[in-house]
Amino acid sequence: MITYKKTLLAAFCMLLLTACKDENSTENKSEDLTAYLKDTTSGIKTGGVQVVQINTPKGKFNVWTKRIGNNPKIKLLLLNGGPGATHEYFECIESFLPAEGIEFIYYDQLGCGNSDNPNDPSLWDLPRFVEEVEQVRQALKLDKDNFYLLGHSWGGILASQYALKYQQNMKGLIISNMMMSAIEYDKYADEVLAKQMDPKVLAKIREIEKNKDFENPQYMELLVPNFYSKHILRLDASKWPEPVNRSFAKINQSLYVTMQGPSEFGLSGKLEKWDITKELPKITVPTLSIGAKYDTMDPEHMKWIATQVRNGTYLYCENGSHMSMYDDQQTYMTGLIKFLKETSK
Repeated sequence: MITYKKTLLAAFCMLLLTACKDENSTENKSEDLTAYLKDTTSGIKTGGVQVVQINTPKGKFNVWTKRIGNNPKIKLLLLNGGPGATHEYFECIESFLPAEGIEFIYYDQLGCGNSDNPNDPSLWDLPRFVEEVEQVRQALKLDKDNFYLLGHSWGGILASQYALKYQQNMKGLIISNMMMSAIEYDKYADEVLAKQMDPKVLAKIREIEKNKDFENPQYMELLVPNFYSKHILRLDASKWPEPVNRSFAKINQSLYVTMQGPSEFGLSGKLEKWDITKELPKITVPTLSIGAKYDTMDPEHMKWIATQVRNGTYLYCENGSHMSMYDDQQTYMTGLIKFLKETSK
């Protein structure tokens, strides 16, 4: 009987201890959430929006940023692709990163979205964009103890080029869906992607490009089902997520054509000869390279990047394409979160 009572008492104590732990856990989560959502800015609250004034060779302009969350150890600045798209296609991140307590910052580069558009092609220049990112970093008070930079597509070019010059100010780098050589990208587009297309369709696309008839509506009519829905975002275009459509609808064509060129097969603008493959070993900060099976970028090249930087990790999205944050979402977000948390310790 005494043994039975002792057993009951032990069980009761265990239940009480478990309940206390659960209560403490709930309280800790509540405290974490309160800290994450706390707006630490002074003055009038703007929902995290901060307009940053930047200096350029053509004068001062304003660029738009918006902070989501508050985490002193992880502050992730997002660089959109295009070139010339907007931050908006990154909105899918809101379904994942806040739940993990990760702070991230939307940012429209000059000429994009909510930022000033000076309509001056001389400002569409990679070194100038690098200096712009540095000015934004300083204004947002990001530093080597918390500053992560994620660049997707063209943003990956900008992020990697920034790291080569300013990595002393960084905690980590994410190169998402972007090869480190325009020359290798052109080669992959020509020798791999083009050959996967229906020869008749490809011939018509090549004819339009040869004639520089890029305003021909047939160009996009051919590209959307035969290229975009297979290598940009693997969904029927009618089912593309609204944030993607909203972002792409606002693309700055002047910026896009100046940097990328008018063709979808490779680069022919200012970035045509861009190549930093031999400089990758200079990047010493923790670096995550993200590639996808159906991407416009060679996934083997993306894997190779992780072996060339000093401290690299590779994330492979087996079901993804260029917008793998949408068409292989769980893989992309899980891998991104894992990288951010492990390197922030």
